[in-house]
Amino acid sequence: MNMLLIILAKRAMYFLFLFLLTVLSFPMFIHSSPVSDPELIVQQGQGTINASRSSLAASSCRRSGNPIDDCWRCNKNWDKNRQILADCAIGFGKNAEGGKKGKVYVVKDPSDDAVNPKKGTLRYGVIQDEPLWIIFAMDVVIKLKQELMINSFKTIDGRGANVHIAGGPCIVLQKVNNIIIHGIHIHDCKRGGNAYVRRTPTQYGWRSKSDGDGISIISSKHIWVDHCSLSRCTDGLIDAIRGSTAITISNNYMTDHNKVMLLGHNDNHKQDKNMQVTIAFNHFGEGLVQRMPRCRHGYFHVVNNDYTQWQMYAIGGSAGPTINSQGNRFLAPDNRSNKEVTKRENAAEKEWKKWNWTSEGDLFLNGARFVKSGSGASSPYAKAMSLSAQPASLVASMTKEAGVLKCQKYRSC
Repeated sequence: MNMLLIILAKRAMYFLFLFLLTVLSFPMFIHSSPVSDPELIVQQGQGTINASRSSLAASSCRRSGNPIDDCWRCNKNWDKNRQILADCAIGFGKNAEGGKKGKVYVVKDPSDDAVNPKKGTLRYGVIQDEPLWIIFAMDVVIKLKQELMINSFKTIDGRGANVHIAGGPCIVLQKVNNIIIHGIHIHDCKRGGNAYVRRTPTQYGWRSKSDGDGISIISSKHIWVDHCSLSRCTDGLIDAIRGSTAITISNNYMTDHNKVMLLGHNDNHKQDKNMQVTIAFNHFGEGLVQRMPRCRHGYFHVVNNDYTQWQMYAIGGSAGPTINSQGNRFLAPDNRSNKEVTKRENAAEKEWKKWNWTSEGDLFLNGARFVKSGSGASSPYAKAMSLSAQPASLVASMTKEAGVLKCQKYRSC
């Protein structure tokens, strides 16, 4: 009898324990709610973000082999976790934070005033001193009155809207750091200048005549330009000059342009010797002529890009740059005179033969050829290595959605 009472008492205590556990746990669920502020997500530990990335990689969502896209695009809640994108950067610009530690700023007004911008406009957001993650409330075409001078620690994130910066002067990053530009159509950019332009809430100044680039990077570092579509600008689509470094240009779709990309100010500007730029997973598409990129001094990793013909050449340079071409797909034009991928400028053959230009694992189609030069050893390319190249046979799948993505809320992008 005593043994029976002991057994019954133990069972009663067990069920009481389960009851108390349920009661104590229940309020945690009924008072919880979805996180509405992306800032709270990115403030979690790096370990949590890494776990999230591992989970996405292991999911059944489509995977292209593109490490940037595979990092975030399977997340159906990307709109509530926008700032996690900053942790998906790779290459020399992988440390670009953008506005991941700041608030979300929403562009609601397409108008522009170069000196006294209104709150709710794009210019008002990008000139602020604090970090901001800038998004758009609606589809919009913004025709800027003058160059858009972006302050440090900013992200311009066009996901979920159809955003065009076009028809006027475009984007300038000058003496700033930690910038992310993602998901923006940038095209038909014109020269600006000979006007006053505001660059911070308390500073504005006179700007001389600009070149008309899509994105001009001047004396800046920790820059990431990802999934943008660029075409038809007055000068370059993307230029990086005057000591700029720590840059990644990835997943962009570039078309219909002559001088596509200049990396390095001029042959005499020795400050560009420390420049490091990663060019990865881009699609250099129809109607391009030259400079994909054109490099001076510095170290350049050109990896897993798709080159759909060119009219003059694809990769060029002067002043002894180090160029590491890996896992790209080069489709040469039909013109027999322009089959060569590479072009050396402003140097005799006895000089450029010393420049370190190499091709490893590239795929050459329709007679394309890469002329190597410099040392055959791997050591000169250590500063031009920023990520592991995938096989060139995967380039088609890794770049097929280069350019602006059509992202919708509550769906993987």
